[in-house]
Amino acid sequence: MTQSAPHSTIDAGEIAKFEAMATEWWDPEGKFKPLHMLNPCRLDYITAQIASEFDRDLKSPLPFNGLRILDIGCGGGLLSEPMARLGADVVGADAAPRNIPVAQIHAEQSGLTIDYRHTTAEDMAAAGEQFDVLLNMEVVEHVADPLSYLTACRQLLKPGGLMTCSTLNRTPKSFAMAIVGAEWVMRWLPKGTHEWAKFITPDELYDLLRQAGMTPVDKTGFVFNPIGWTWRLSDRDLGCNYVTTSVKPA
Repeated sequence: MTQSAPHSTIDAGEIAKFEAMATEWWDPEGKFKPLHMLNPCRLDYITAQIASEFDRDLKSPLPFNGLRILDIGCGGGLLSEPMARLGADVVGADAAPRNIPVAQIHAEQSGLTIDYRHTTAEDMAAAGEQFDVLLNMEVVEHVADPLSYLTACRQLLKPGGLMTCSTLNRTPKSFAMAIVGAEWVMRWLPKGTHEWAKFITPDELYDLLRQAGMTPVDKTGFVFNPIGWTWRLSDRDLGCNYVTTSVKPA
């Protein structure tokens, strides 16, 4: 019997938005400037969660050696590259084909070996791929069916595997910062990059994660300081950008 094709959660309109910006991924003053500014804060959170779950010492050489990590929606590789430098076996996957050669060229120039692929979570799950860690950052608000997408992500994890999933809260604050501020005023991103109605509250995301078969264990906010132009982690302010950690039951 022929196996049916996996249900795709790809939103073609969302992919087209990021395709148009692909060549600017590594320009810290370009359209992805907000991500470059946020990246150190994201990495602090991600590395601490992985180190805690897998009992790794971040001060040791190559602390993530032996871990297989999937960066889904990898873009130009802003998270894939630091994970590879920490010793992980990294696969970077993106549904936007133009992102992949940008990521591949930058990794090669940086002397890093990263397996970049133009594919989807659903296709990788159907192929039986398995990972210790899944980085799922700023993707879930861009898919057509968040629950189906998160279910595919759970299938990609080994029992006991860990997933970090970040997105934007659906609040007046997020509308003011992510849309009015980043798109309309600062013009870091083209107008229409984000759709406020697709933003997901922390409670909604926790519920989706549980429905997908994951066990949420943490939620933390990313808070922007407009005076110092810096980001910090907060366990109280999840009003705009936030991140969750969940674990696949063993």
